[in-house]
Amino acid sequence: MAKVIMVQGTTSNAGKSFLAAALCRIFKQDGYSVAPFKSQNMALNSFITDEGLEMGRAQVMQAEAAGIKPSVRMNPILLKPTGDTGSQVIVNGKVRGDMTARAYFAMKRTLIPDIMEAYNSLAAEHDIIVIEGAGSPAEINLRKDDIVNMGMAELVDAPVLLCGDIDRGGVFASLYGTVALLQPEERARIQGLVINKFRGDVEILRPGLDMLEDLTHIKVAGVIPYLRLDLDDEDSLTERFTRKNGPSLIDIAVIRLPRISNFTDFNPLEQIQQASLRYVSTVGELGDPDVILLPGTKNTMDDLKWLRTCGLEAAILKHASAGKPVVGICGGYQMMGSHLSDPDGVEAGGEIRGMGLLPSETVFMGGKTRTRVTGEIVGGEGIFAGLRGTPFFGYEIHMGKTTSELGSLTAIDDGTGRRPDGLFAGNCWGSYVHGIFDKAEMARAFVNCLLRAKGLDENAESVDWEAHKEQQYELLAENVRASLDMDHIYKMLNKTL
Repeated sequence: MAKVIMVQGTTSNAGKSFLAAALCRIFKQDGYSVAPFKSQNMALNSFITDEGLEMGRAQVMQAEAAGIKPSVRMNPILLKPTGDTGSQVIVNGKVRGDMTARAYFAMKRTLIPDIMEAYNSLAAEHDIIVIEGAGSPAEINLRKDDIVNMGMAELVDAPVLLCGDIDRGGVFASLYGTVALLQPEERARIQGLVINKFRGDVEILRPGLDMLEDLTHIKVAGVIPYLRLDLDDEDSLTERFTRKNGPSLIDIAVIRLPRISNFTDFNPLEQIQQASLRYVSTVGELGDPDVILLPGTKNTMDDLKWLRTCGLEAAILKHASAGKPVVGICGGYQMMGSHLSDPDGVEAGGEIRGMGLLPSETVFMGGKTRTRVTGEIVGGEGIFAGLRGTPFFGYEIHMGKTTSELGSLTAIDDGTGRRPDGLFAGNCWGSYVHGIFDKAEMARAFVNCLLRAKGLDENAESVDWEAHKEQQYELLAENVRASLDMDHIYKMLNKTL
């Protein structure tokens, strides 16, 4: 059976996902077979496995760091928020249903057998399991039914690394306060404290580190520097949304929808030197970009209403009427059509007028499409005529069917044969394929089309996204290994403390 270590945090976005990924890569470098695990993940960034099952992207990123294929067993429960008080509940990669927070909390302990079956299956195949917690273990109102922090640690008898984010301030208080709020048996599981996202000279922290150890009787296992790495983010707490990029030849604006999902679709475009990518949520931020991207969303109809009320829809339509391109992926593609209807109440029910950029209609249905695909661009005109023949790969996750009398944008193969996908009209196009820019050839062709439209040289550099991510995992492991007491980490694994 595998050895196990768990990473918990004092808050959300304390760096748990990246620290777990770093440990996965470090253990891999040291010759071990390692797999990540998170019993319950709440995020709108998801991924489809080779088996057509849905899981959180954080564990996909960690699996890549571990050098293994993503498996839904690494994230047996995925919660995709549908509003402020409810989520779509996905168990072992399949939709179980939409539930209010109260209904889910009342039943979630019944999912422990699913969690343990997934965990034990992974533990039988690997030397080490790196578990990631969620939020904070000191959410004392949730302690009774916890299945993701100390509750999970107890189920598998895992030692815990507790990390805090010094960049947001108050890290000593957050670490000490978290430990103080735990039950004695829970405190005993924490065998290392980690300060994350530090900028400066570690020696300046030394008096505080010593005092923290005296107060908690827990070793500070490391201080990890603030790392500027390009890795997939778990959720909308990402710093990408507020990052200010310098000017480039091509200005790409992504609309930051309230329920934005799978914004990782656009990460490869950030690596092309000739392009800058930014996220906008107001008309004032939009400016005059070369292309507007409409991303996926967990609730297409409500986010379309938001675009309408905040004035962004009018700004996007003005942009398109000037002959400038608009591109939509999944929910963004659905919005661009002429009409959307939800007869079965999959989202909020009813009907709504679309943006009218594409002559299509979308009907939401109860069944969710989940599949990996390969394909090529077979349509496109105007600015994007140069995309024709470009290959891509990706995956589909959507509830709804879109139809049109016009020709399709792409021909895709999901293992059952080629079929049409997407739509184009003038300089606007949309597709259901997430990850469509991950293949270097597609990202390069897309930016070259925009360069050509401005009369510039079509010299967008090729970006091997997979190789780029590998480089980032190596840099992550190098910096974290240098910052952690790895002897202590291995003692935790072997439970010899």
